[in-house]
Amino acid sequence: MTLKALIFDVDGTLAETEEAHRNAFMRAFAQAGLNWNWPPKLYRKLLKVSGGRERILAFDPDASPELVAALHRRKTEIYTGMVASGRVMLRPGIERLIAEAREAGIRLAIASTTSRANVVALLGHRSEWFEVIACGEDAARKKPDPQVYHLVLNKMGLPGEDCLALEDSANGVRAARAAGIDVVVSESLYTAGDDFSGALAVFPDLAKVDLERLRHLHR
Repeated sequence: MTLKALIFDVDGTLAETEEAHRNAFMRAFAQAGLNWNWPPKLYRKLLKVSGGRERILAFDPDASPELVAALHRRKTEIYTGMVASGRVMLRPGIERLIAEAREAGIRLAIASTTSRANVVALLGHRSEWFEVIACGEDAARKKPDPQVYHLVLNKMGLPGEDCLALEDSANGVRAARAAGIDVVVSESLYTAGDDFSGALAVFPDLAKVDLERLRHLHR
């Protein structure tokens, strides 16, 4: 099989974002007068639920739709401000790997359950590197449902076997595999040690993983 496209997850894959997200949630809760506390151990459990709004509801199923929307909106404002201040950087190897793919004519896409505002804030002008950017607003069903991956494949006009997904979570692996896409995992702060059954390979990061290595894994 010839590798024609790389499809990236965002949070935890392109950048180590989850601690920034957690802190943004905590600040949003405090500003709303809520005594909600999401320490790292609890947040790791909540990350099993994809999507920020969905995570809030997993924590408090009785939260009203209006409260959930307001909290998520404020959290996004706080998070994008943190990104703009330079507090969130791309993970090791990401920019180099993307450059190699672009030079080789490999198409690039994003399949994420995070909001478009978060993706744009993180990537800035680098958004133009990606032919397709599918975000949480585009797919009502979150990972591990494969909807966001099917959306990317449809927009690119490619079958799953021509692509390789890069993920950091078990939900991401399950979503990509359900769409017929092979997956390589780079573990992140909150997913290290999880069960990544179905992935072609699991790395601590992509610092030493080049395009040729990915092509070899994809064969």
